[in-house]
Amino acid sequence: MPIMTCLHYWIWNKLGGKKDFFFASAEMGRWAFCVLILLWILFPLANSSVDGLDKVRGVNLGGWLVVEGWIKPSLFDGIPNRDMLDGTQVQFKSVTLQKYVSVDGGGGMNVTVDRDVASSWETFRLWRVSDREFQFRCFGGQFLTSSEGDPISATVTSPALNETFYIERNDTRVHIKLLGGNYVQATMNNQLTANYRGVPGWDDNAATFEMTIAANNLLGDYQLANGYGHDKAKEVLMKHQRSFITAGDFAFLSRNGINTVRIPVGWWIAQDPYPPAPFIGGSLVALDGAFSWAQVYNLKCIIDLHAAPGSQNGMEHSASRDGSVGWPSPDYISQTLDVIDFLSARYANHPALLGIELLNEPSAASVPLDVLVSYYMRGYQIVRNYSSEAYVIICQRIGNADPMELYQANIGDSNIVVDLHYYNLFDPYFDNMNAMENIQFIYESRVPQLQSLDSANGPLVYIGEWVNEWSVTNASQIQYQMYGSAQLQAYDAASFGWSYWTLKNDRIHWDFEWNIKNKYLLLGSGYWILEYVIRKWITATSKQCFGNDPSVEAPKVWESNERPK
Repeated sequence: MPIMTCLHYWIWNKLGGKKDFFFASAEMGRWAFCVLILLWILFPLANSSVDGLDKVRGVNLGGWLVVEGWIKPSLFDGIPNRDMLDGTQVQFKSVTLQKYVSVDGGGGMNVTVDRDVASSWETFRLWRVSDREFQFRCFGGQFLTSSEGDPISATVTSPALNETFYIERNDTRVHIKLLGGNYVQATMNNQLTANYRGVPGWDDNAATFEMTIAANNLLGDYQLANGYGHDKAKEVLMKHQRSFITAGDFAFLSRNGINTVRIPVGWWIAQDPYPPAPFIGGSLVALDGAFSWAQVYNLKCIIDLHAAPGSQNGMEHSASRDGSVGWPSPDYISQTLDVIDFLSARYANHPALLGIELLNEPSAASVPLDVLVSYYMRGYQIVRNYSSEAYVIICQRIGNADPMELYQANIGDSNIVVDLHYYNLFDPYFDNMNAMENIQFIYESRVPQLQSLDSANGPLVYIGEWVNEWSVTNASQIQYQMYGSAQLQAYDAASFGWSYWTLKNDRIHWDFEWNIKNKYLLLGSGYWILEYVIRKWITATSKQCFGNDPSVEAPKVWESNERPK
């Protein structure tokens, strides 16, 4: 029976059958810490190792050299028309026809204004040219296009001037104008044409549309750089790179028992200081500085290629322009291998390098396994051309994919690691779990998977991302401590180790520094004390854990056998 289940059962019984786990948790916390000093003296914590080195107890430096707007939203505050960045999804409804602009088949055909309800064919992704000029990408990948007076169609795959439109805004109402001057209008026969003459007002007329922003959730490097423009973006990013992570952060990590930093980088770092537009240089200098700080504070570095050219998952942290995934193309893969060669050549012999992660979170829906395995094999060999000792880390595909697929691929012979990312989030399965159920899931699902992978006699196992956060509302500090300690106990068993996501974050429970300083996450003696107490309770009350006391009814939370598929 899982450790935390037995703990809950024991406390619940000892408190007279109270079915309030919050109260039980508080009772545990009040006396657990009273024995901290005695237990720390009597039972020292053992060290674990990987090939003679301490296992990775790491922290990610997320949001630093690869921008993620949810980590630090204020980076985007100064962008004009901030709600219309690259990848924003918009819909247009004619105010006269009360119909939505639509592309039959999602692209490749003429555009009509004849839909009562907006769905994927009525949704366009913005490509931002300036703060007022945009290109509209359809569901199928084509762009809206027009010349003076002709009907609007969606037939062009590479946008240029004829695919660029000027938007005038008045609250939610907009006018769409060609660069040549004509306004786009919805005709009475449900066509979209670019032949409205004159200047329309904001009353109900054929050239006025209601614009709905259906989604605006991409806030990455592309959106920041293209939103500000080069000069202002450079100013914002240089200030961010100098202040967000400093030598003092490395000192803090070292003092708190962290021995490794996982550093996400974007593909454009290989062309620093003058990467292709709109990306901004400077990340290479910052990465060099991180290696120097790591050497001073006796930390190791994992370089994580977080953003590949074309985007490997369509998310902001892979620098996707509009949410699409282009990476599996041969040209992008070749370019990515060049980045791995650049990073290997520059850092392979640096004493602070621990490993290079070839790609972060490729999408299972968009990246075929055979393509990914081929890339990993070639990337592994590139790293080996420069180092026989550096660890080569390969990340599992996110989505519907089993990490065992990488263990069966025979990608490399030595010092190879599979990276798993464990979050009790991002899936409806976790939405209604309470604190106890989340903790049970760690022991009943995560632990068996780690044990299965460790016994596969393949690559080492690395929990490259995890966080002390969940969907539980109004959780207490002791519940966070228990959840974090359960994860630490589970992930300490990973043969390579773990790295917390992330060091700094505006969302406090994602912020490692905040968690440590405010004692929501207990490392070292604090974490070990909780584990020790849990184990002592189980030893003392094992008969009750196995149900030998018929007078006590088990809480109903333990009766569910549902597990994610």
